[in-house]
Amino acid sequence: MNTFVLSNYVAAVPEMFMGLMVLITLLIGVFSPEKSAGRNANIFAKLSIVGALLLVVMRWPDGMTHAAFPRVSDSDALSAMFVVDNFAATMKVLLLTAALAAVSISRDFLKNTKLHKPEFYSLILLCITGMMLMISAFDLLIVYMGMEMMSFALYILAAFKRDDAKSSEAGLKYFVLGSMASGIMLYGMSLLYGVAGSTSFLAIENALTAIMVDPSAHATLSVAMVLVFTGFAFKISAAPFHMWTPDVYEGSPTPVTAFMSVLPKVAAFALLMRMLTTPFSSMVHEWSQIVIALAILTMAVGALLAILQDNLKRLLAYSSIGHVGFMLVGLAAGTQGAMQSVIVYLIMYAVMTLGAFSVLLSLQSRGKYVESISDIAGLSKTAPSHAGAMLVFMFSLAGIPPLAGFWAKLYVFQEAVAAGLVWLAVAGALFSVIAAYYCLRVVKAMFLDDGGMKVDVGASLPLRVMVFVLAMATLGLGLFPQGVAEAAQVAAQSLF
Repeated sequence: MNTFVLSNYVAAVPEMFMGLMVLITLLIGVFSPEKSAGRNANIFAKLSIVGALLLVVMRWPDGMTHAAFPRVSDSDALSAMFVVDNFAATMKVLLLTAALAAVSISRDFLKNTKLHKPEFYSLILLCITGMMLMISAFDLLIVYMGMEMMSFALYILAAFKRDDAKSSEAGLKYFVLGSMASGIMLYGMSLLYGVAGSTSFLAIENALTAIMVDPSAHATLSVAMVLVFTGFAFKISAAPFHMWTPDVYEGSPTPVTAFMSVLPKVAAFALLMRMLTTPFSSMVHEWSQIVIALAILTMAVGALLAILQDNLKRLLAYSSIGHVGFMLVGLAAGTQGAMQSVIVYLIMYAVMTLGAFSVLLSLQSRGKYVESISDIAGLSKTAPSHAGAMLVFMFSLAGIPPLAGFWAKLYVFQEAVAAGLVWLAVAGALFSVIAAYYCLRVVKAMFLDDGGMKVDVGASLPLRVMVFVLAMATLGLGLFPQGVAEAAQVAAQSLF
């Protein structure tokens, strides 16, 4: 048994590598001179992410499912607590690539606000490790461990600017509400364990299939599923569990906002898709109704409340909520094509959202980073290249062709129609039109309004390069979406 266990640890090498890098990053802070500690940690964090990315690519499953941490009671690979297949590998590549971009656009802000400390990068790597565990989780124990590892790091990162009241408030709100959501999810998991007698995804799936005919057990399962969905809804900012998002996004340091707007959603949606297609596969009728309700409400909240925002970080928070609603439209179908459409959407969403934040992190006005729409008025005259990049990102977020956001929405709407949810696709299209208004507000301010304050583009060359790369990626993914769609199709096949 020891040989079997040790040989299967190899599947989790990227996660173990990242865990080791977390500890080394802390040591860099201890042994580096104070002036260079932040810079050294930044470089090491980026090298660590690249290293983990290479490990994922080098150990690509090639259609096979690899397992780690097997249960003592069963040597079957699918009874393991941790699996790596094409889906997991694809989502980890997306996660690590987005993490590398998020870390790359953070350095200037952290340095200028005197927050450039090794602890920041250690928390980032710890958060990424938790997310990677979530993506490969095949057991409720790994699910909860990965989710809490991610969440506790994010709570601290949100309050990382300790001398700022808004940042401290953001961290406290996130911690209190996040802890409540985790408790609700844990109670749902305990009900699942009570009904199925196991925490393994495969065992739960087999048990649920066998007992679905029992009305009393069916009621317990429905309650368990609702509780688990409540926890997921909080993590992905789905309404009505979105209440923390605008305040936390506004109060957190902007690099943290950029990080948490993308990466936790990639990890949470990856885990949600795996759970819906394995333990909850026999309850597709029940969970599809929940997903449809969440999608409608989330799209409405994201589109309508974003119109009222003048703060750009709050606007992007509601934009993020709206895009979660669009992803839930695709997820509602429950088919392989539906999962493919959500993977495509996550890829497109990551690029355009990180791009929008990269522009915000490049612009200062009177020594402070821009945060309101009025701050970027007339930006096309003072910084035409950044205004052009922001135009690309805003048009993509609005879903205007031929940019990436258009194809992302088209894919999920097509899957909804194919599943007979025509009315849901129509509702999504209507909310997409409404959401275009707040994106056009930003464009109008940059190109048509007169700027009251001079905006200074004091960004370093690496940050300018990242703005350009993300803008070209948004345009390129819109012009050539086929490659992403094909990769997403192969990944989605692993779930079925």
